[in-house]
Amino acid sequence: MKQPLNLGQVRSFGNVEFLARQLVEGFITGLHKSPFHGFSVEFAEHRLYNTGETTRHIDWKVFGKTEKLFVKRYEEETNLRCHLLVDTSSSMYYPEANYGKMTFSVMAAACLAYMLQRQKDAVSLTTFADAIDVQTPVKSTPSHVHKLFTQLDLLMQQPKPLRRTAAADIIHQVAEKINKRSLVVIFSDMFDNSDKADALFSALQHLRHNLHEVLVFHVTDKKTEEEFAFDERPYEFIDLETGEKVKLQPGQVRETYQQAVKSYFQELKMRCGQYKIDFIEADIAQGFDQILTAYLVKRTKMK
Repeated sequence: MKQPLNLGQVRSFGNVEFLARQLVEGFITGLHKSPFHGFSVEFAEHRLYNTGETTRHIDWKVFGKTEKLFVKRYEEETNLRCHLLVDTSSSMYYPEANYGKMTFSVMAAACLAYMLQRQKDAVSLTTFADAIDVQTPVKSTPSHVHKLFTQLDLLMQQPKPLRRTAAADIIHQVAEKINKRSLVVIFSDMFDNSDKADALFSALQHLRHNLHEVLVFHVTDKKTEEEFAFDERPYEFIDLETGEKVKLQPGQVRETYQQAVKSYFQELKMRCGQYKIDFIEADIAQGFDQILTAYLVKRTKMK
């Protein structure tokens, strides 16, 4: 989808499942004209032929249509287990006008759930703040995925006030519960962990130690949360997770704020790189192709 989806319209429309289907189908159509053409619409049932392997499983019908060598994939090759983790702490409901980061994360998770179902892969959903709110089984049935969409719809309703996150504790819990090698996808703004970076990375390392692949989408409203692009007038800034308030003009703190945020975000990216964790900066103003592309790149690397 070339134009970012209006997050306010997403909330007013209120049908996450329908919107996810439209976004994913549009994205897949676009793959034909992208560098990812090699694993386009049939990526769930085929993989590219590797030189030197047996030609017994080549799908010659696909070759006739595409002039590319694809090998038929069987159930044990295609099945992936994916756990979607969505941070539901109060800061995720910023900007309040459209619950921007939460609305974006809900739609992104819904798109991945639909993509996984389309690929005949199993998916679960975990929502959390200071504790786990919802944790579903890992299944691939249409009825199960429909229940996930229902849970995601509920996240766009009025949030509970002053909910902090305990992301590190939750990730440790999830790591203990996942028995089979999986892809763990996390949607979080990670602001509330700025003073607990070591604990957070210990938890992420726990997932990697258990041989899981990890994809972190760092969800932000870049314009205000990174660039601090507010008009130069008095504001009252409110911490959505503690309720703490401060009155000031943006120019008084902009430079110091930008430096602190830049330093923290660079640390997140660097340490994720050290642990071989895919860290994706997800600006809520940029639409969902960034999410689906990162997922596909990760999916094709997994054996």
